[in-house]
Amino acid sequence: MSETARTALRGVGQTLMTLGVVVLLFCAYELWVTGLVTAREQDRLRDDLTATWADPKPRPAPGEPEPVSLDLGQGFAVLHVPSLEGYDPWVVVEGTSVADLKNGPGHIPGTALPGDLGNVVISGHRTTYGAPFARFGDLVEGHVVVLETEKGWFTYTVRETSVVAPTAVEVTYAVPGDPTARPDKRLLTLTTCHPKYSAKQRLIVQAELTAASSRADGPPAAMTGEG
Repeated sequence: MSETARTALRGVGQTLMTLGVVVLLFCAYELWVTGLVTAREQDRLRDDLTATWADPKPRPAPGEPEPVSLDLGQGFAVLHVPSLEGYDPWVVVEGTSVADLKNGPGHIPGTALPGDLGNVVISGHRTTYGAPFARFGDLVEGHVVVLETEKGWFTYTVRETSVVAPTAVEVTYAVPGDPTARPDKRLLTLTTCHPKYSAKQRLIVQAELTAASSRADGPPAAMTGEG
């Protein structure tokens, strides 16, 4: 082999090694550094929720609607998944922009709020920024998801899971699949990318409210293992 060929091969090898290092650094950033960023934001959001929920607020008179106003990026609920052993709770924020989802799972504005009639729709990352929905592929019919809010605890039981195209917005309707129907159920839809490390499709977990209780009652049986 000529000296020119050997030099060329060494150059190619060095280039490939450099590219490999760059890819490894990028993966480390995506999987580790973004997780640290999200963990810091989750701590802040959790502290804000604790302070907000501890502060007594005036309530409307009986029969009057309770006003609900959520700012984008605001934490307003905590997501628990007791059916997934070891799953750490996540503060849910209002909004699903890129910036919102860096802080945690995001509630799609305009969809129902926990416990209300209609469809609560929450999206989250499956691989980066703490990967709050990393294990959602393990959820099956009968598993439970609990949303904790200032008003109480709302237990949803998984009815089905599916994989759809990113354009399948019908899963977010108040009555999934029918944009004009009036809701008569209290549903929860969780959405995330599928498969992992790809945005080619969406994993959809659909659940229905099966229990509700006030915060004063403490965590529901689904979380304590009782009942």
